[in-house]
Amino acid sequence: MRVNRILLSTALVVVALVVQVSVLARLHLPGAVPDLLLLTVLALAMVYGHVAGALVGFGAGLLADLAPPADHAAGRYALVLCVIGYAAGLVKPENGRLKSATAPMLVVVGAAVGSTLLYAGVGALVGDTAARHVGLPGLLFSAALYDLLLAPFVVPAVMALARRADNDPLAETTSAAKATDISSGWLASGTGLRIGGQRGGLRTKAARARTARAGRIKGVKRL
Repeated sequence: MRVNRILLSTALVVVALVVQVSVLARLHLPGAVPDLLLLTVLALAMVYGHVAGALVGFGAGLLADLAPPADHAAGRYALVLCVIGYAAGLVKPENGRLKSATAPMLVVVGAAVGSTLLYAGVGALVGDTAARHVGLPGLLFSAALYDLLLAPFVVPAVMALARRADNDPLAETTSAAKATDISSGWLASGTGLRIGGQRGGLRTKAARARTARAGRIKGVKRL
């Protein structure tokens, strides 16, 4: 990953984790907790691709595993977000821009359901049966609903920041200068500006010729 991608991803992940732990987790909503960290990983993966999405997901999940008040084994949520980030990066278009909001919303719903199932599955493997007592269907529904309601305020903003930070200002300046030169040449050759310049030159030459002729006439009269 590039340095600007690493810096931006780290900052966004840390902010999302702080907001989720200090604000969203204390709302005490029924069912699951709105997963701002998951939405951030999804947005970055849909801009950077599946490899970067997996790396960002693993780092974000590991921070969530170590941040208090985590009550599960370290690495559990890192595995979940790594898989989710890789899968979300596969829907990235070649030009990096999505034409409609349908695909991101479907990705959000699929990621909310998939992360909940994967988290519960990994928990069952390590002996954590908390999801059974809470009710897995209720968790799936509430996770998808909360993330879907929060996604329009998070995903487009994070994707816009990622695209802006991923652009090269020097390359943009160079391409803009080339475009200006091309447009200037096109205007000069195709819109008659060069012809106007030639007309102005002819007028200047004619004025000089008249001035010279008047000088010669005055000289003749003096003689």
